[in-house]
Amino acid sequence: MNHLLKMLDLSKEEIIDILNLADQLKYEQKHGIKHHHLAGKTLGMIFQKSSTRTRVSFETGMYQLGGNALFLSSRDLQIGRGEPVQDTARVLSRYLDGIMIRTFQQKEVEDLAKYGSIPIINGLTDFCHPCQVLADLMTIREHKGRVEGLKMCYIGDGNNMANSLIVGGLKTGMKVSIACPDDYRPDQEVLDFATGFDGFEVTSDVLKAAADADVVLTDVWASMGQEEEAEARKKIFAGYQINGEVMKAAHGDAMVLHCLPAHRGEEITEDVLEAHADEIFDEAENRLHAQKAVMVKLMGR
Repeated sequence: MNHLLKMLDLSKEEIIDILNLADQLKYEQKHGIKHHHLAGKTLGMIFQKSSTRTRVSFETGMYQLGGNALFLSSRDLQIGRGEPVQDTARVLSRYLDGIMIRTFQQKEVEDLAKYGSIPIINGLTDFCHPCQVLADLMTIREHKGRVEGLKMCYIGDGNNMANSLIVGGLKTGMKVSIACPDDYRPDQEVLDFATGFDGFEVTSDVLKAAADADVVLTDVWASMGQEEEAEARKKIFAGYQINGEVMKAAHGDAMVLHCLPAHRGEEITEDVLEAHADEIFDEAENRLHAQKAVMVKLMGR
């Protein structure tokens, strides 16, 4: 494991290894045990998409690991003014020990890894969100005691979250069902990967997907960059909501997760979100611990 570019690149063993280290780092942080594995190291954080959780969790994580984090918006970098990504990658590799990038195109992340000589971490692209899904798997394991053998149901847009949840869930032995409109299915590369697994389905029937689910997940109907489509998407996704009816179809003790921010009354009802707030905000916290584990694995050599 030299980079974290997408869940497709990770083996089951690598995912579990990250989760085990994340559990250890979380325990140490909660008990005041210092773990300065990245003392003297610097992470560059490139943001071409805005963020709350990604910026705060990575910056705090580097501080807790004894290192330093630099916030670099596209306004601060020549990459935002047309410098080729291969030149930016080579220059930043001379200064930094790792780069986290949150951007639109997956190719930009892959090119940083191709041309740079330091670890690259995908903080989100339009294709995938590996850091979030590692935190999701960590949270499921905390609350359920395992991931293997459980059923995960995702309801909504077949977006970067759906893509990464499918891969992360299937690789760790979960059954995965996706409920989405036919025109908003997950990426074909991910669907091709998933065809090799039993217990995977994509359907437009929400209640069928949610039947006997141990974990129910969703995301906003219109992601960053899709603001102009927001009103149209509200109509298209009106039936793709986590609500009381969906939760009755799932197991009685089913978890609910949401990567946040949530639009209450759209992809999830207020009452369902509040009933599962402990799980959802554990999930948000676990971004910190899962990402610290990734940084230690990649930058702690």
